[in-house]
Amino acid sequence: MKIAVAAANGKAAGKVITEAVNRGHEVTAFGRRENNTAATVYVQKDLFDLTAEDLKGFDAVVDAFGAWTEDTLSLHSSSLKHLCDILSGTDTRLLVVGGAGSLYVNPEHTAKVSDSPDFPEMFKPLAGAMAKALSELRQRQDVKWTYISPAGDFQADGERSGRYILGGEELTLNSRGESIISYADYAIAMIDEIEKGNHIRQRISVVRE
Repeated sequence: MKIAVAAANGKAAGKVITEAVNRGHEVTAFGRRENNTAATVYVQKDLFDLTAEDLKGFDAVVDAFGAWTEDTLSLHSSSLKHLCDILSGTDTRLLVVGGAGSLYVNPEHTAKVSDSPDFPEMFKPLAGAMAKALSELRQRQDVKWTYISPAGDFQADGERSGRYILGGEELTLNSRGESIISYADYAIAMIDEIEKGNHIRQRISVVRE
């Protein structure tokens, strides 16, 4: 398969790219800085400068964009809108590296992880910005998107166990009562979804088994 990864130089993106390449996929990475990925092809280009022509012919595009400072949080919405606009009406799937803060913690879907009293205050602005971007994404009926939320404890340097549980809109715990997943196991779930998943216009979630 032909896979593109936007904002490719981050740690999560790197794991996704490595997983895809190791499975024999043709991966083109787009990033602002010099290449530090295992991609088949690397194009030094900012996500906001990508055009429909750049992404033409790919089976899937992975959006690995991240912004952390207060003055850049709105870019979660604008970057996702840009990718949706240039993929609008195509058969190319858009898979988004999402956040856990917007996962629901009750069956009625009225309370989110980020609403919990023990949710770190410092992460609430980020969770809010990512939840807003997801809410806007849900309105896009012209794009074949899938939003993949990690577990609450998303570990950059965690081990690659090769095992995960696929969940939906609600926070899912493993058999030990944990909400945890490594970037490497998240990457496995991402590529599995690209290869055989069919969660079109859905948010799914993953936790280590």
